[in-house]
Order: sequence, then structure tokens, then C-alpha cells
Amino acid sequence: MKRRHEGEPKLCQFKNCRLLRDSKLIEEDLWVTDGKIIDPRNVFWGEQVRADVQIDCNNLIISPGFIDLQINGGFGVDFSSDPEKLEEGLRTVSKGLLQHGVTSYCPTIVTSSQASYNEILKKIKRTPGGAHGAEILGAHLEGPFINPEMKGAHKEHLMRQISTKGAQEIEDFYGSLDHVSIITIAPELAGDSMESIQQLVKSNIVVSIGHSAANLSIAEKAANKGASFITHLFNAMLPFHHRDPGIVGLLTSYDIPKPIFYGLIADGIHTHPTATRIAHRSHPNGLVLVTDAIAALGLSPGLHKLGPMQVEINHEKATLKGTNTLAGSIASMDVCIQRFRKMSGCSTVEALEGATLHPAQVLGIKHKKGTLNYESDADLVFLDEDLNVHATFIAGEPVWLRKEGLVTGVMQLKYSMIGSKSKRVSLME
Repeated sequence: MKRRHEGEPKLCQFKNCRLLRDSKLIEEDLWVTDGKIIDPRNVFWGEQVRADVQIDCNNLIISPGFIDLQINGGFGVDFSSDPEKLEEGLRTVSKGLLQHGVTSYCPTIVTSSQASYNEILKKIKRTPGGAHGAEILGAHLEGPFINPEMKGAHKEHLMRQISTKGAQEIEDFYGSLDHVSIITIAPELAGDSMESIQQLVKSNIVVSIGHSAANLSIAEKAANKGASFITHLFNAMLPFHHRDPGIVGLLTSYDIPKPIFYGLIADGIHTHPTATRIAHRSHPNGLVLVTDAIAALGLSPGLHKLGPMQVEINHEKATLKGTNTLAGSIASMDVCIQRFRKMSGCSTVEALEGATLHPAQVLGIKHKKGTLNYESDADLVFLDEDLNVHATFIAGEPVWLRKEGLVTGVMQLKYSMIGSKSKRVSLME
């Protein structure tokens, strides 16, 4: 075996690990070079070269990086409140998410004024991830085209109807959709034709149904027009009824062109464990774990701001000041995965795919995110049996490591990946 030529990207081999691949945990080495997962046959048998770096993972699970499609902020930052400080705030959140295994996300903007949206969307750009923080996949706009009857923590006076101009009115209102990935809409506001939904989907925007009083018939019509996601299932929508199951009924509907995906806040507060099990067992392949986290993620209890609202944090619960109205979650993605596995009784693979494969499918990026398939981005999370995050990699580079037990190994890894000699290191040293 020979080593690669000087100047070529380093070849890294992760050994003694379990990979989440093809909906199974398999014992197989993972090979990474130039930020991508590669087929080892091409280098081991074809080029007959050995790895520059071999890493003993001590039987840790290697999962694709977690993807959060709905997060309002964290670490003291609220994406909806101060456009002037948003760029700095995005950097803070992007960096903070790495410790929780999140390698890419959609910054979510709650119902705000037109002027606020215009200013905010000038600051949110699709941005590659790295040591500086998680990748930004585009904004998720949660409002203002939602139903006041299902406003949740959103400000009613800022909500809007959709006129006959449809998608053009929506785009004009926001100012630009260039860096927008998801828009949450109450479909009953979209008119009988729901042309606006169809037009947005044609523009490569994921339309999500949420904050809605729609019955099942309206929800099915929206899905037939291209809506493919449900914003935080069970929350801010009509409750399930045996004569009209409402939006929840989409999970088992035969009258939509393809199965729907649904976001679920598995913090143990927004959704009862029994409701969690019902949703998952009805439609496991549609489950997308979202945090819906607010600025108080990572902060101590007290009073915090979410857009134009004051939010109180007490015992892991966030409510509007002086009310019992839930204002978002303060649970991180790794915690949601752990709690979801416990509440639903699902397998480790199913829990992880809810934060990896399925959100990637929602955004249509499965070819590069959400799997450990060959040629995918080498965004990786290293986990133990309890699904605690031990290390986070983006594009094959370590960007966060757990202090207990990993610092020595990954510091060696950083050195060996830039050095000229082949090294063998352990992730559990």
C-alpha cells in the first residue's frame, strides 16, 4: 500500500464504529476525504493507497449531522427581534449548535411586520458550515399568513390574509425569497384554488401547513397543490376528532399524491408521549424532529424575548409572560432525539433518521445531507448508546468535541490531518 501524493486531500479512515446507513446500524469503516464520504473500494483496491489518518471510534455510533428545520434562536439570540444584530446572532447560534450535533439548520422567523421581514431576510444567507458553526440551509418563515384562531404565541395584529395575487403578494411582502427554504401557511387562507401554494412549490419553496384551523379536506387539497410538510404537529391546529381528524389526518390519508412529512417537538412538553407514539406509529417515515427552540436555549430560567413577545422560562417550559401559552421549546436537538426515543419506544435508527434523513428529504437535499451514502457531505455526529454527542464533524473536520474523554484524541486528530505522517488516534482517549 502507498500513501497519497503530497498536496492531495488527506484520506481519513474511521474504524471500530457503527454507521447509520440504509436504515440500519452496521459495523463498517467510514472513509472520508476532501469533505466527502467515499467508497473505499475506489482508493483501497483501485488506487491501492492507505489512509493518512486512522481513527479508532471505540464502537461509537456515527450518524449524519443533525438538521433542524425549525429553530427560532438560542444562546440569547432571537432571529426575529433585532435585524441590526442578526448577523452576529446567527454566528452565535451556528457555533452553539455544534455541541448538540446540529450541522445544518433553517433559522425560523415568527410573525413580524413587513419591515422586519424585509430587513431580516437581507441578513440570512445560505452559508456553508465549518469550524465557525453549522450550515444555514435557508430561512423558515413561520407567518404572517397564518390563522389568528390558531395563533399560538404569534402576534395577531401582524397576521395577514392572502389576496388573489397569491404567491406574488407573498413574495412582495417578504421582499425576497432568494434565501428562503420553507414557508408556513394556513391553507384555509390561500383561497379555493390554493394557487399560491402551487406557485411557491414551483419556485422550490417547501410549503408547510401550520397555525391552521383547516379540516382534513382543506389540508388534503393543500397537499395536492404541493404542500409537503406540517409545522409542529398537534400544536396550533384543530385537535384530532373522530369525524374530522383535521390536519392530523394527513398522516394516514390515501387522497394525497405522496406521504406528508410532519415536524414534531419532542421536548416532552409540547406533545404528550401517547400522542407522540400515535403519530410515529401511524407514519414513521414522515417524522421530522424539530426543536422550535427560542432564544432561551442554553440560558438559565427567567424572562427572555421572542420577536416582539416576552417569554418566561421555568422548569424547561417556555410560556408567554403571564399566560400558559407555549412560546417555543428550550430543548436542544440531541435532547429531543433522546426523549423521542424514550417516549415513542422506537429504535435508535428511527430516532436518528427523524433528525437526519427525513429533514433532508423535506428540503430535497438527500443527495448530500442526512445520510452516510458515498459522495455525501461528511457532516458527522459521534454518539454513545445513550445518544450523547461526543464529537461533531463538518465536511470531515472536527468542529466540536466533548471535554470528557475526547480532547486528547481529537487534538491529535487535528494535528494528524494537517501533518505529513500517517497517524492512528482514538476518539475515546
